[in-house]
Amino acid sequence: MSSLTENAPEETCNNKPPGIKFVEYIKRSPVSFKTHQAIVLIVTFLAYASYHAARKTTSVVKSSLDPQSTKLGLNFAPWRITYVDAPPESRKLSWALGDGWAPFSGSDGTVLLGELDVAFLAVYAMGMYFSGHLGDRLDLRIFLTVGMVGTGVFTSLFGLGYWGNIHSFYYFLIIQMAAGLFQSTGWPSVVAVVGKWFGKKKRGLIMGIWNAHTSIGNITGSLLASALLSYGWGWSFVVPGLLIAFVGLVVFFFLPVSPEAVGANEIEPQQPMKIGESMEVPLLRSERVENDKAVGFLEAWQIPGVAPFALCLFFAKLVAYTFLYWLPFYISHTAIDGKYLSNETSGNLSTLFDVGGVVGGVLAGHISDRLNARAITAASFMYCAIPALFFYRSYGHLSLTLNIVFMFITGMFVNGPYALITTAVSADLGTHSSLKGNSRALATVTAIIDGTGSVGAAIGPLLTGYISTRSWSLVFTMLMGAALIAGLFLTRLVVSEVTEKIQEARSQGGSPTTRSSSSPIEEV
Repeated sequence: MSSLTENAPEETCNNKPPGIKFVEYIKRSPVSFKTHQAIVLIVTFLAYASYHAARKTTSVVKSSLDPQSTKLGLNFAPWRITYVDAPPESRKLSWALGDGWAPFSGSDGTVLLGELDVAFLAVYAMGMYFSGHLGDRLDLRIFLTVGMVGTGVFTSLFGLGYWGNIHSFYYFLIIQMAAGLFQSTGWPSVVAVVGKWFGKKKRGLIMGIWNAHTSIGNITGSLLASALLSYGWGWSFVVPGLLIAFVGLVVFFFLPVSPEAVGANEIEPQQPMKIGESMEVPLLRSERVENDKAVGFLEAWQIPGVAPFALCLFFAKLVAYTFLYWLPFYISHTAIDGKYLSNETSGNLSTLFDVGGVVGGVLAGHISDRLNARAITAASFMYCAIPALFFYRSYGHLSLTLNIVFMFITGMFVNGPYALITTAVSADLGTHSSLKGNSRALATVTAIIDGTGSVGAAIGPLLTGYISTRSWSLVFTMLMGAALIAGLFLTRLVVSEVTEKIQEARSQGGSPTTRSSSSPIEEV
């Protein structure tokens, strides 16, 4: 392992980020392996949190662009609802920010906003496949920096429409499509970088905690956009756009892409190993020289487990992104305890869904590590999301307290499997045994899984834009059906994992470490 760095000291030195070089110059000593790992976790966390902060602003601003009659949210059939209308005095406070923004303030404003969402997410999904392919072949630090700065530029350009008094739908459509293309560079890149620095042991828990960046970014974006809304909706886009561009520069100066790129070795004092325990090393670095050819797109699809998890994520992200893009709008158009909340309050309240998502992601990762069963964990969470969605829709309007409780629980079960599949599962499959040590499949596999999920993420908000004009209850019925299908796609893997657990329980003479070292994901 150390020979890799000794053979090419000049190359590894040249690949070091400028910020790492500066730190080493100040310290007069190399940065340790564990310090590199800490830098990777922090920088990638900030990077993807800023991606989601920029992405979340659209859902908060929707109610200002399209302040329709609050009766839109009152079409509750076939489920019974207590409140039929709100007092006139409560409605006067709801739309204090104005009468909307053409062309979204018309009767078809909700549909146009849905079309913006699907345009963004469709390009994002298509771009994801290409980004994964390129990410396994280019310098991920440069690739990620370009994506973040580009995202910042086009997010800000959307907001500049406010001061430019732009009312052309096609202007906003093109801007959103360009933003979606640059946003697609983020996820394959950060997962590939993290996967190269951390081994499989406790990966579910580590990545579950790390994946809190999604919810933290959503929360930050919601609070930031809501706070700036009163100054003009343009600021709700420009400030997050500048923020992600700034973090992109941090990535350029400090992100170490891989141990090989910076000449980092994990030659540090280690705890004595127990009998039968295998040494944990970052993802297959020792075999990289032997098999360093990037994996093709179709070849990556054939890796066992990729297709079912990708299809599961299609429906899981359909549910998650419907909440991401429409939850503040839904809250502001729904009477809670007979009253309607303002746009700003609705945006702030919606962050509790993401708080639940943080808990769900960490919990799913920890449970999947303890059980060594990714599919069982993901499917169980998706099935639990069905009653959570039902209770939130049926009883969330009765009081603010119930709304908060059910929103939190729904966020936990919806975002838990979403977080698990896009992080630990993607990294597991990107280093599958069938790849024979090829570490250059991470970005491609991640892109396939999350790209397929992003197609569902595009369809969900689009359908919601149309269906919500008839009934929000139909929207929730669609979401419950999607959660059910997501769980069913993992049935074969769940059966395989259950079978393995039964065999383990019957096996009394084998080593516990040996029995738990494999996973059905590796074997199917």
